[in-house]
Amino acid sequence: MNRWLIVFIVGLLLPLQSLAKTVVVGSKAFNEGYLLGEIIAQKLTHDGFNVERKLGLGKTIITYEALKQGEIDVYVEYTGTLAQAILKLENTPSPSTLQQHAKQEGIKILPRLGFNNTYALVISEQMAKKNNISKISDLVNYPDLNLGISHEFLKRKDGWQPLAAAYGLPYQPVGIEHSLAYQAIANKQIAITDAYTTDGDIARYHLRILKDDKNFFPRYDAVPLVRTDADPALIKSLQGLANHIDEAKMQQLNSQVVNDDQSFAEVAEQFLTGEALIQKSNTQGLNSPWQSLPRYIIEHLQLTIVALICSCVVGIPLSIAVYRRPQASRMLVYCTGLLQTIPSIALLALMIPLLGIGWVPAVVALFLYSLLPIVRNTLTALLTLDPVMQQVAVGMGLTPREQLRHVYIPLAVPMIFSGIRTAAIINIGTATLAAFIGAGGLGEPIVMGLSLNDTTLVLFGAIPAALLAILTEWLFEGVERRFIPAHLRNTLG
Repeated sequence: MNRWLIVFIVGLLLPLQSLAKTVVVGSKAFNEGYLLGEIIAQKLTHDGFNVERKLGLGKTIITYEALKQGEIDVYVEYTGTLAQAILKLENTPSPSTLQQHAKQEGIKILPRLGFNNTYALVISEQMAKKNNISKISDLVNYPDLNLGISHEFLKRKDGWQPLAAAYGLPYQPVGIEHSLAYQAIANKQIAITDAYTTDGDIARYHLRILKDDKNFFPRYDAVPLVRTDADPALIKSLQGLANHIDEAKMQQLNSQVVNDDQSFAEVAEQFLTGEALIQKSNTQGLNSPWQSLPRYIIEHLQLTIVALICSCVVGIPLSIAVYRRPQASRMLVYCTGLLQTIPSIALLALMIPLLGIGWVPAVVALFLYSLLPIVRNTLTALLTLDPVMQQVAVGMGLTPREQLRHVYIPLAVPMIFSGIRTAAIINIGTATLAAFIGAGGLGEPIVMGLSLNDTTLVLFGAIPAALLAILTEWLFEGVERRFIPAHLRNTLG
């Protein structure tokens, strides 16, 4: 008896021991972030960890909060960003001081990977030669040049506004997605943008890095971040990457992805085997888009269907409960409408401290966004019923509950159905943003394509999403024709 009890307990503990060694690797949603995340993932896999990838988690705030909340276990950050954009320090202190500040947040900074990927301003080599522009201070003499600055850099403490003040730059830049800025320079839509000095696109688009002659930018040393309670074996494994990547090597690795059409997994494995950090094996990680397409579609459908069902279950009964009370009805429409004013990516970021990252916060966000069309249509349908039909219901001697059940709701069904239909289409489009918090779906190839400035990859996610919306429209139209009488369908226009 005791022997079988011991066997049973050991059988339970073995899976738990294996689960304890599972590590979730995250990254920001830009080319270098994906690549460094893949390097870390393959190194940990080689060292015996079960690795789950949550790459491309959006901007700094999303990825950092995911680490703090325990949704990921490690990602690569930059010391300047950590000091000024995250910890809100006035400058970038010494490594030991920065470590102390990070520790107060429950974060441990591991040894630097070896390169400083600082911010810079870049301009086309042709324009730089034509106007003799080599450093940032030269831009003062060319106030008519167009600037396109990444949205994050526009608002950072170490970003555009203090940079412009330090150099006296007379520009009003427009915001642009970082990966799209290079193409905009190539198309001569803008003349200057911000860049990371290790970007592979700098060589690809023949850009010149302008010298920071006033030493405005701090160091941005790439460092893995973990929580202070991280597994010592995890820390030991990651310390093996220290000082293996200098600036030239990082730019070369980025260029292999951007210019040579190699996958992140291939480039990561080539680097790790070349540095004798792992032995060559079958490349793991990012599959080809066609292999992943069924998974993307299934994840996308799961997100949208579950969120839509939840919004129907909550929105329709709630609307029915308050439609006889004008003040409560107005308040309900006002509140659900207010949710629509919150930018979707901001709502997803706000969800992280409450629900973490992944499937659950994405479904909650989609649920909140789909409430308005369902609530508005349900209330409108019930409040605009034909007065004659209402009088008939009263004349038949029906109780208020019976009137609602046998007359009002059946007459309101077409417009309620129209609200559900609208919510479904909204959900399919909005669900592509769920990739920024690791929820998967068709947003994954879109986000990755943006980071690589790869239009084909963007379309690989966008076209199936559009087709899903069209198929959903046809499905709802078929259901409407099958179950809703023609004279009621006509009222929908």
